[in-house]
Amino acid sequence: MDNPTTGQDTGNGYDFVVVANRLPVDRVTNPDGTQGFRRSPGGLVTALEPVMASSDGAWVGWHGGIDDELESFDKDNIHLVPVPLSEDDLELYYEGFSNSTLWPLYHDVIVPPAYHRTWWDRYKRINQRFADAVVRIAAPNATVWVHDYQLQLVPRLLRLARPDLKIGFFLHIPFPAASLFSQLPWRRQILEGLAGADLVGFQREADATNFLRCLRRFTEYQTKDHEATPRPEHDLQNICRADAHPISIDYEQIRRLSRDPQIIARAAQIRHELGNPKTIMLGVDRLDYTKGIRHRLKAYGELLNDEQLQAGDVCLIQVASPSRENVDTYMELRDQVELMVGQITGQFDTLSHTTLRYLHHSYPLKEMMSLYLAADVLLVTALRDGMNLVAKEYVAAHQDGRGVLVLSEFTGAADQLTQSVMVNPHDIDGMKVKIMQAVNMPEGEQEKRMKRMNHHLAEFDVARWSNRFLTELSQINTSSIPTVAAANGS
Repeated sequence: MDNPTTGQDTGNGYDFVVVANRLPVDRVTNPDGTQGFRRSPGGLVTALEPVMASSDGAWVGWHGGIDDELESFDKDNIHLVPVPLSEDDLELYYEGFSNSTLWPLYHDVIVPPAYHRTWWDRYKRINQRFADAVVRIAAPNATVWVHDYQLQLVPRLLRLARPDLKIGFFLHIPFPAASLFSQLPWRRQILEGLAGADLVGFQREADATNFLRCLRRFTEYQTKDHEATPRPEHDLQNICRADAHPISIDYEQIRRLSRDPQIIARAAQIRHELGNPKTIMLGVDRLDYTKGIRHRLKAYGELLNDEQLQAGDVCLIQVASPSRENVDTYMELRDQVELMVGQITGQFDTLSHTTLRYLHHSYPLKEMMSLYLAADVLLVTALRDGMNLVAKEYVAAHQDGRGVLVLSEFTGAADQLTQSVMVNPHDIDGMKVKIMQAVNMPEGEQEKRMKRMNHHLAEFDVARWSNRFLTELSQINTSSIPTVAAANGS
């Protein structure tokens, strides 16, 4: 446990450390009224739990509270190291630089990024705080795996403080082309922060290529194939490798749940409650401007208006879980989406049927599984997405071979789920054609497509993703890389 006075962990340190913006737990109120934690659902913790158990593992991240400094604690065989954040930290580092600068920049500038020096200063400070927490607890020669865009400076900070560490980084969102990334005033610092890692993983090969091109253009690093090498005078002398490591899902868990009699019965109940329409379409997204929800609603509304889809025969369920509700662009998006929902339901709903069921909630996995099973068509129309695991979950849920996935070509999943019906969400007319193709697809063709995609997901699940990344990281040889002192002739 942490010493509350010094903040130091006792013992010899941890051989494997995961660093992410959030700890893999959610706060709960126990029956006796005390505060506690339960493990949060998610593929990342599922994939890493066996590694944590087999090697002395710890997880560093924010615990979800504001101005609340907690000691380290153990939960479900994982040692958790909370990093405190204040209300100002959340405003400047998280809502500001992470989600109003980096997020829109990395998602093709769908909305304009904002560049504020106060946000950048706080981002640097919080990244240092995370790095300091790792330095305190990592054993000599430990493996550290840093995750996502909120912590892109951490690899370099760790390399400077602890050159003995083996450092990996994985970016869960896209990495932009050099023409977009060049906007960032602190582009060199971000790139050199990432290059402190031995291995940087991306969702798509194009993302890895973008990163290496940016390194070559905006820093003193030289690149060849998948590797970036600093010049001799650079203060870091590690070679950074960049590769595509597309993330996946816990396939066996989804497959097992898809055969649960209670979940199957709930799926039938959902269809009945909607009036047993011929076709149920489903959208499942965070309420984010990158997800193309407005484009989807526009195409759906036009299909109803053109009478290609008949009110009463079809229902679209749109799950839009709340996201970053204090950020202006997200508040505006919610207003726009809810206006479109109101226009469609007002024009096409009847007393006995609804054409659109809008749900601004988050749902547990079992309820999501029922929705997947109830849906004949899943609409994934993201304008830009690192992967989109919902698409993979929907396919894995349909072990019966039924259902059609309509998938944006701008998702990472499009590289793997090639038997889906691909759409360009910017092309509303083209999307309407593809939606009708999905609605009218013969059962035999549905089964053939689903079988091929399930075969891929069964082989490339989330456990294989983590194992492949960590295996490649462990095989990177750093022993022949010259030290800074040797490079400087000391």
